[in-house]
Amino acid sequence: MLPFGLVVLYVKDIAASTHFYRGLLGAEPVESSANFVMFPMPPVMLGLWVQDEVKPAPSGGPGALELDFTMDSAKAVTDFHAEWVKRGFKIAQSPVEMDFGHTFVALDPVVHRWLVLAAKPSLFPVPF
Repeated sequence: MLPFGLVVLYVKDIAASTHFYRGLLGAEPVESSANFVMFPMPPVMLGLWVQDEVKPAPSGGPGALELDFTMDSAKAVTDFHAEWVKRGFKIAQSPVEMDFGHTFVALDPVVHRWLVLAAKPSLFPVPF
């Protein structure tokens, strides 16, 4: 199996995205430069890279990525939603029951999607 350790999001404004992710993750970057910032997000790292500096140039547009977080209950999903609303995060979809479970979707400053999910046990082991 190929080891997995880093997710990189392409961003337009490194300062705005760093501020957003510092608040979202409750963590400080472990690496920072003019065009790249990296946060711990166990068990992986989360990198933010200024999209104009990425070579070769990325082909996907804003919002082309979704990161999903699994919770153990619909209440946990609803509680995270309430906390993120209170913190001013942009919500694309309020908590709703879908075919795969109870979920909501938030957006970062570039409109990458953050889906928080209490999956139906028949679909995925939690966490998956």
